Amino acid sequence: MKETILTIIENQQIAKDIYRMRLQGDTSAVTAPGQFINLMLDGYYLRRPISVNDLEGDVLTIIYKVLGEGTRDMTAYPVGKELNVLTGLGNGYALEKSGDRPLLVGGGVGIPPLYLLCRRLLAQGKKPQVVLGYNTKDEIFLADDFAALGVEVTVLTADGSCGVKGLVTDGIAAKNDYTYLYTCGPEPMLKAVYEVTKTSGQFSFEERMGCGFGACMGCTCKTKYGNKRICKDGPVLEKEEIVW
Repeated sequence: MKETILTIIENQQIAKDIYRMRLQGDTSAVTAPGQFINLMLDGYYLRRPISVNDLEGDVLTIIYKVLGEGTRDMTAYPVGKELNVLTGLGNGYALEKSGDRPLLVGGGVGIPPLYLLCRRLLAQGKKPQVVLGYNTKDEIFLADDFAALGVEVTVLTADGSCGVKGLVTDGIAAKNDYTYLYTCGPEPMLKAVYEVTKTSGQFSFEERMGCGFGACMGCTCKTKYGNKRICKDGPVLEKEEIVW
């Protein structure tokens, strides 16, 4: 973990209630896809944890959804504004377990960290497949970005307004040649994915956090190997240790 000041170089809407923010500065503490940062917002006591979407040199990208007053205020932050940020939080995904054809499954705001993961897997010569789930076409983001990487992308919408009508589990059911699973999304989605996947995998959990670095114990969950803190021991857990 490292506390640093990052400067906003982009903050724009990319889908319904979805924004992309690019931050420039010392990103050295970010060492693995799936890690997150914790932003200090003007006028709020608790920081906001947001997954790292992409990282290139000293530029870090996050994608956030407007869910409350804090994220609503973030949409008005101008280019050039400086933010106090805790970086390099969480354990992130382990790439060495992927096999040749890993399957990446994301739902809603759980999709962003899978993009950097996908890029890193491609850099290792792997051939990832991607399944992305949304409620409706108005909420679709990053699908074109994944496709631009040259990977196989399946888009599903719950209402059938774009791509295949259905849930990410329907997309998984159409795949039979993947070697490993990486996933991130809301807990009901993760549980459904857990029940249908054929391989081992890594599940990134979304959780309300207090401190974001393991001190307050507010995001502790039970696993088969004892209690773990989602912010520090996670957010990524191995499939075999998860207790629902």
